[in-house]
Amino acid sequence: MLVELRIRDFAVVEDLTLQLGPGLNVLTGETGAGKSIIVDALSLLLGERASSDDVRSGRDRALVEAVFDLANFPDLVQRLDDLGLPADDDHLILRREVQAHGRNRAWVNGSPATATVVGELGSRLVDLHGQHEHQTLLDRNAQRVFLDAYAGSGAVVAEVKLAHTTWAASRQKLETHRERVRELERQADFLRFQHAEIRDAELDLDEEAELERDARRLEHARELGEDAQKLAWGLTGGDEPVLDRIAELRGLARRLAELDESTADLLGALENAWQTLSAAASDADAYAEGIDLDPARLEEVQRRKDLLFRLKRKYGPELSDVVDTGARLQAEVEQLDAADRDLTSLQAEVETREAVLRDAATRLTAARVDAAERFQTAVNDVFPALGMPDARLEIALRPLDAPGTSGAESVEFECAMNSGFAVRPLSKVASGGELSRIMLALKAVLAEVDAVPTLIFDEIDAGIGGVVATGVAAKLAEVALNHQVFVITHLPQLASRACAHLLVEKQSGSGLVSTSVVTLQGEDRVREIARMLGGDPESATSRDHARELLQTG
Repeated sequence: MLVELRIRDFAVVEDLTLQLGPGLNVLTGETGAGKSIIVDALSLLLGERASSDDVRSGRDRALVEAVFDLANFPDLVQRLDDLGLPADDDHLILRREVQAHGRNRAWVNGSPATATVVGELGSRLVDLHGQHEHQTLLDRNAQRVFLDAYAGSGAVVAEVKLAHTTWAASRQKLETHRERVRELERQADFLRFQHAEIRDAELDLDEEAELERDARRLEHARELGEDAQKLAWGLTGGDEPVLDRIAELRGLARRLAELDESTADLLGALENAWQTLSAAASDADAYAEGIDLDPARLEEVQRRKDLLFRLKRKYGPELSDVVDTGARLQAEVEQLDAADRDLTSLQAEVETREAVLRDAATRLTAARVDAAERFQTAVNDVFPALGMPDARLEIALRPLDAPGTSGAESVEFECAMNSGFAVRPLSKVASGGELSRIMLALKAVLAEVDAVPTLIFDEIDAGIGGVVATGVAAKLAEVALNHQVFVITHLPQLASRACAHLLVEKQSGSGLVSTSVVTLQGEDRVREIARMLGGDPESATSRDHARELLQTG
């Protein structure tokens, strides 16, 4: 419940404090006195965008602060604890400051907070119905929200929305994968050809050097064989074989060493030379014997070199690049091969989530069908008291082709204002004044299930009077039995029903207009009711009429 509202330097309000109680609170005053400014200040606490134009002329900042009693709202107390903004003695204090120049600020229970947090908390405590809000009745989304609120289907609505979001995400994932598969299939033959071309080559990163060596040896096989034979022959054959000559020299060195030990190194050197050259002769002879003039092998090596050259030109520049390309192509081919399995899995996921969505939507539909009948009956029962005895509201639920984020049907309020006429959409049959009263009827019915404790109506009674005004007053007084109701009104019938009557007055001083609010009691309230009745507030007749109205109210 809204206990206190403080406004300072906001528009024409200099310093104002409103003490509010349970039941019906009314705010009256002459046109232009500043009643709507108080609603604007409350709107700021409910998340409205702040403007530097709201700051009173000549002041640096404007301040709006509201105190709420949370004694009967444990869920909101818990929410404050979750935000790290615990309530003090079950009271919540919301505060917003608007700077003429600079950054605006907000507080919750004395701690800095964002305007969004302040608005969230305020909207859970106050439902503000402005002068033009009845136009929202023409919006089918708003009509659906009204019906779901009456049905108490908030949890199922959230379930449907989540199920649709999840299903839509799965469907998008499936479509994206299908497109990827189609793209892969368009390239499938070429991908597989490229992959097979590299795979079948059975590449080895070390083979290039080996092929070069083989090619060089095979290309020069004849020369290599002849030169090796000449080398072996030079060492072991001919008139003076090199090995025979070294052997002879080795004999001379042996005799020297026998006579002089200091020449032993000469003998060792010649022994080593003979052994080395002897081994070289054997190797050259064996190499010459092993040289094979193999044109077929040479052709094979050349073909392999040509293959590597073509692969490097297509996928290179280096052989390692070809190998890497082969690995990538293999992964893409494997992905293509696995595509059908993935599509099957994704399709099953979409179907499962669609079933969840349809189940939630079916339950929501059932709740709406049940609530629509009860809701329209309850609203139609209110219409006569609001001066619309022949009005009839019907709620049309029309199935959609497929469930959406808001369920499996559209919701539309249709109405006939006179008997004998078919119902039509509200925008086709209701005037502005009628829409205002229809909204009041909806609010009155919703108040029975609405958890928001404070309802604020800003001149919802505009343009009505007489018996209709009496009916509107009675209905608001009835709503106030279970809610705190705050009404800005010009109707004396409504003001006479108030538990608390606040008067807004405009004052001039020091060149600036200022708005003040006083709580009316006794004769002061009688005078204000007399003024609202259109008579002279000082006339005994007018005041007697006002007293009579207060007594009957």
